[in-house]
Amino acid sequence: MLRRKIFAKSLLPALILMIVSGTAAQLAPPREENKREADLIEIIKLDKTIKLDIKYATADNFVGKPVYPEARAFLQRPAAEGVVRVHKWLNRQGLGIVIYDGYRPWAITKLFWETVRPDQREFVADPAKGSKHNRGCAVDLGIYDLKTGKAIPMPSAYDEFTERASPNYSGGTDEERNNRDKLRQLMEANGFTVNPNEWWHFDLIGWEKYAIYDIAFSEVGKKK
Repeated sequence: MLRRKIFAKSLLPALILMIVSGTAAQLAPPREENKREADLIEIIKLDKTIKLDIKYATADNFVGKPVYPEARAFLQRPAAEGVVRVHKWLNRQGLGIVIYDGYRPWAITKLFWETVRPDQREFVADPAKGSKHNRGCAVDLGIYDLKTGKAIPMPSAYDEFTERASPNYSGGTDEERNNRDKLRQLMEANGFTVNPNEWWHFDLIGWEKYAIYDIAFSEVGKKK
């Protein structure tokens, strides 16, 4: 499995400490006007059978270390409801949705940007612009088997940044491509578009109506 091992190990702990303490706030999230108020909802509160595998709360991610304090997934309500619809449709086939990432605080996007090399920044969002994850309008997900609890095969692993991650990659097995294409078709039928470089990344149509947020998971959870 090829993964982006692009973070300087000696630098990452210090940057995480700075984020936690607030001393790294040299920039604030971009200021935007006439945006909708956040209606972030924890997705498992809509359906507890949706599986969570929040990679950034573990060391099983391209960073190699946890950057989230807890494994939780929040989305703007329309996005969360769309994911639930897809999950329920898959249930009829003995399958379900597994979530890898949802809303991402802006400070984490800033951490990613500051840590990668300049020639690798095409793989991370520019904090000066914010990301769709920061708006609660992007979700990283896959499909899992309800009986085994395991993710079904896809052409690449999550967070694998090779040509295999493309939603249009023609290699791999028929099963892998069919699984990937099924996920894409269902998500697109429920109000999302796929990221051109990542089969697992889907953006809510209308994401630009929402503001960029830098709210900690613990604070979002208190609001609902």
